[in-house]
Amino acid sequence: MLKNKTAIVTGGTRGIGFAIVRKYLENGANVAVAGSRQESVEKALAQLKDYEGNVMGIWPDLCDQEAVKEAFLSVKERFGSVDILANNAGISSRTSLYDYTVEEFTKIMDINLKAVFVCSQAAARIMKEEGGGAIINTSSMVGEYGQPSGCGYPATKFAVNGLTKSLARELARDQIRVNAVAPGVTKTDMVAALPQEMVERISAGIPLGRVGEPVDIANAYLYLASDLASYVTGIVLRVDGAAMN
Repeated sequence: MLKNKTAIVTGGTRGIGFAIVRKYLENGANVAVAGSRQESVEKALAQLKDYEGNVMGIWPDLCDQEAVKEAFLSVKERFGSVDILANNAGISSRTSLYDYTVEEFTKIMDINLKAVFVCSQAAARIMKEEGGGAIINTSSMVGEYGQPSGCGYPATKFAVNGLTKSLARELARDQIRVNAVAPGVTKTDMVAALPQEMVERISAGIPLGRVGEPVDIANAYLYLASDLASYVTGIVLRVDGAAMN
């Protein structure tokens, strides 16, 4: 589905991001795995030896415009284009409002929102020259419903939704589609470490009766990156088993 296309996946070294990387590679794309540290990127690449000629690693500071620009141009130099950007890097928070520091709030805003802006700008500049592309942002179900603590996290996801819809309108003239995926509870490392009885309790509140797998989210990323979604832009696609419905 992505033959001859090149994708950059931020937060691509584990969890949902790594599932996206693998799904893109399985569907014929060249992929740049972006991580926060060289060590984590190299560890991820070691698990992708079957795709050695189609994958590379980058580790820029995602909030540094010049560093991101240089890293993205290095991807274009290696593979010839940048067709897809998956803005997946992010951190969560459960800190109570009463204990929240400005430093913690700023950090989550930087990684979950500012980095999406910086990376989207760098990718869009390349995509415009190439005649189009697709940008896909990771939102969350709490970007619609909020959550009872850690207000910085849902605030960033509400903002990502707004940025997605705005960029979809702005970049449509350049044939750049911009969408978001809003995962529900997903079996990442954090969820996998929970006691089984807690997982069962969480699953009971989801109409489909289970938590999501990273590949469930990656499948949505594949669709939105592919030509099957050539007339789809400006949406926030919920992948949550109808949680909170």
